This record gives sequence, structure tokens and C-alpha cells, in this order.
Amino acid sequence: MEEEKYMRRCIELAGNGLCNVAPNPMVGAVIVCDGRIIGEGYHIRCGEAHAEVNAIRSVKDESLLKRSTIYVSLEPCSHYGKTPPCADLIIEKQIPRIVIGCQDPFSKVAGRGIQKLRDAGREVIIGVLEKECQHLIRRFIIFNTLHRPFITLKWAESADHFIDIERTDGKPVILSSPLSSMLVHKKRAEADAIMVGRRTALLDNPSLTVRNWYGHNPIRIVLDRTLSLPKDLQIFDGDIPTLIFTEKEYPAERNITYITIDFSHNPLMQIMEELYQRKIQSLLVEGGSQLLQSFIDNDLWDEVFIEKCPSKLYSGVKAPEISDNFSYSIKEHFERQIWHYVHQD
Repeated sequence: MEEEKYMRRCIELAGNGLCNVAPNPMVGAVIVCDGRIIGEGYHIRCGEAHAEVNAIRSVKDESLLKRSTIYVSLEPCSHYGKTPPCADLIIEKQIPRIVIGCQDPFSKVAGRGIQKLRDAGREVIIGVLEKECQHLIRRFIIFNTLHRPFITLKWAESADHFIDIERTDGKPVILSSPLSSMLVHKKRAEADAIMVGRRTALLDNPSLTVRNWYGHNPIRIVLDRTLSLPKDLQIFDGDIPTLIFTEKEYPAERNITYITIDFSHNPLMQIMEELYQRKIQSLLVEGGSQLLQSFIDNDLWDEVFIEKCPSKLYSGVKAPEISDNFSYSIKEHFERQIWHYVHQD
């Protein structure tokens, strides 16, 4: 189908903005005239021009716009934010036909862009590759509809389902390969924030930075109920914004914010609310088994990445477990996913 072909190109273009557009959604746009693509664009970076603007700017002969179709993976915005409304620009350029992948879940748009275009006499088609377009912006959808970050859980486990040996000090067992370690850092670059618990911070002393992939470092989040972690750990170096959730009051330090919550009343829900208020749209949880299991038990996850190592540990810290009867559906037209990465010989 011709319309699906151009919408797939929109989705392909949109993916280029993955690490740079949050908290905005990834969006791609294609302009077609007489069966030929004359313009393309995607949202490159938050605060800069949207996909529709970049696509229109790329058209060499603007007179063609008056008889063109613009394909866009997400409903054009109708409100003034950091940039003017894209719906207004489409109307101004007299583009007669607009094909949209999915409606915007953001309350300031939510159908208003579509209505503005129709009120201006434009032909508007909605729902071409709708599920694929919704999946593209799943972080944005979850954030704006469930009022929490999109949550990715990640761990590596042995063939007999352990994630580490029992230890009080020393280095963790290495269950990752160089390739999978690179992929983990790619996931970090794609996330707004990364979380670990007190035990992981203490025993592993992680930096939680992106080193094996190009991209920004996520905000570091650590649970330290009694503020017992030593200040010489890498998470306290002040190089990266860091949030420490605790039950105690403590003044902020350079790039480190202490947030007081009540650990006796479902701390994860309090943390999710705080992250939502701070507009943290995606969260990667790399903590130990206890923290990961608490997210699973509270049904707070959207995707899981499990790295399968062929080696056996025979004893140690058991890997988290997800019940076989969990619901894949977290939102209408949106399904949770479990990914397995298996080491290759």
C-alpha cells in the first residue's frame, strides 16, 4: 500500500532522534508530490524544529507543496511550546493532504492539531500504521497516560539463573560479553535515568555512565534509605546529576539531590511520582535482584532485557522471576516485551 510505504519511511526517519528528543516524542515526516518524495525530516533535538518543519525546509521548490501530501508519524502539534504549531505551518504552506500515523496522547494536542487542519479545509487521514507509530513513541505514551517513566529492567544471569555469587565485598561475577556490555551502554544512552539500589552501589561502586557507546549520561538514581553509603563512591563524584532517595533530610550537594520519601508505604510509587514531576520520561533499572524483583512485583515495568550467559554458578543470588501469567497489555494498543540476549560461541 502506497500510504504505508511512506509512513514506514516516517518511522525510519523518526528513529534517528532516539537519544536527543526527550521529553518530546520521536517524529518523522515525508512530503510526496506526484508519487515522488520531495522532502523529508525528523525531530532532531528537543527545543529545535519539529519533523514537519524540517521536511518542509528540505523541499527545493515550495510551489509543489500546494499539490503535495505530507506524511507524519504523529499528529502535528497545535500549541505554542518551544516552537510554533506545526499545524499552522502546514496550513500556511497550503499543503492540501495530511496522512497521520497516530493521534498525540499529550493533553495540549490530543486531536486539536487534526481538528485545526480539518477546519482549514485540509484532507486528513489518520491511523496509517497506527500500532507501529504508537510503538515508536511508547516512552512518550506511557509517560503522558500513566504519569510515570517508561521502565526498562535489565539483568544478566547464568545458565542456572543466578546473577552473582553471595558476597560482602570484591568484584561481581562477569556474566556479560564485550558485545553485550556495549549494548547495555547503548540502552543507558537511550534512557533519561538509571537506577540501582544501595547494595549494588556499595558492592560494585558503579559509575552508571555511558562509556562503550556514544551518547549522554543518564541521571543517576540511588536508593539509600538510611544514608549509609560512603561518600567516596563514584555516584557521589558530582559529575552527573544524581538523585538519592532516602528517609532522612540532607542538604543538596554539587549535582546531588537528596529526596525524602516514606519507605514504609510503597516507596516505588512515591519515586515514580517524583520522577514524573521531574519530567524523567524513561528509566533503566540495573539494580540487584531485590530491587528488580520489587519492580516486577509492583507491576512496574514495560520491557525487560535478560542476558543469558552459558556458564553456571551453582549457587549465589537468584535472578529475578516474572510469572508466566503476567499480562502483556499495559496500555491499549501497547504490549510489554521481554527480550533475551543469548551469548554466541
